[in-house]
Amino acid sequence: MEIQNLFKRYEIKYLLGKRELDAVLSAFPGRMIDDEYGETAVCSLYFDTPDYRIIRRSLEKPFYKEKLRVRSYGTPADDGAVFLELKKKYNSIVYKRREKMSLTSAENFLKNPDAHSQISAEIAYFLSFYPDVGPTTFIGCVRQAYYGVDDRDLRITFDKDIVCRSYDLDLRLGLYGNPVLPRDMYLMEIKTSGAMPLWLAGTLAENKIYPTSFSKYGRAYENALREIKNKEVNYG
Repeated sequence: MEIQNLFKRYEIKYLLGKRELDAVLSAFPGRMIDDEYGETAVCSLYFDTPDYRIIRRSLEKPFYKEKLRVRSYGTPADDGAVFLELKKKYNSIVYKRREKMSLTSAENFLKNPDAHSQISAEIAYFLSFYPDVGPTTFIGCVRQAYYGVDDRDLRITFDKDIVCRSYDLDLRLGLYGNPVLPRDMYLMEIKTSGAMPLWLAGTLAENKIYPTSFSKYGRAYENALREIKNKEVNYG
């Protein structure tokens, strides 16, 4: 399958319990197909400034926001494939640019950006705009993905066992960390370049499943702040 490097789409998020998850999945036969990779570990290393300016700005829900990450599917070795991704959101539409390269190449690019394409030029500009940016947070999860039978642009993903860590910031170390959500909760994302199909909208309405504003990196940051405040109260 050809690797897609440019995305322009809506991404709508929902937090589900087991009952809601089963209700959505029960509507999939004949409409959605399992992604060819099946259930996959998704590992991401997010980059921010030392004072977390990028995620703090994002949590303010601005009209425009952006973030940089290195993502792997599974645990990569030095020569393993990763995606260097620049994700932007403008007026509710998500624009994602990414380049596939080895983990070592991605690390070298982040230290010494060498623009060799339009996408790498955009990432290099981001790095010049935030000269003190560096890895701050690891986010990982187990993901099951589906795509539409009649519309390959319709993609639905379910993330479980979402974890984060602000230490061991190396994708080579694999999937572990502090839980971001309770183990019985799932993050569903509906990704589409057009309108949601009627069967899907009806399923969500029947089961009282409503969209939410949720960022895995944002929630990890908020959880860390809460933990710091609790320690200050306990030891203050």
